[in-house]
Amino acid sequence: MNTKSGQPWTGYWLIAVAGLHTIASGIFFGDVFIRMWQKGLFNSVGRDPMIGLAVWFLLFGPVLAMLGAAITRLEKSGNFDTSNKLDWSILLLSVVGVILMPNSGFWLAFPPAFALIFRSFTFSPVTT
Repeated sequence: MNTKSGQPWTGYWLIAVAGLHTIASGIFFGDVFIRMWQKGLFNSVGRDPMIGLAVWFLLFGPVLAMLGAAITRLEKSGNFDTSNKLDWSILLLSVVGVILMPNSGFWLAFPPAFALIFRSFTFSPVTT
């Protein structure tokens, strides 16, 4: 690995947070999902804001897991290039999320965001 910051962990962190988020969706919105299933899933969100909230909450977990998997792969490659601005994008998303919902799990995205930003200042790519 060509990074100065040690073993890769930020992608795994995001995957773990995604798992917790998905589990929490079942805990907080289990009854909503059961009602959706009973009524039929096709076009089940409609105009019900609680169902919309439950669906967005559920779907954010897999998206976050995909982001974590991509970052893990980049970290393991040893050629993590932060010029793609993933680091600052995660920080911005976290800040906006905390401003809009301070009592949320958005706080859990700060450690990997800061780690990736710090890495961008310490990363020395191999040039040939």
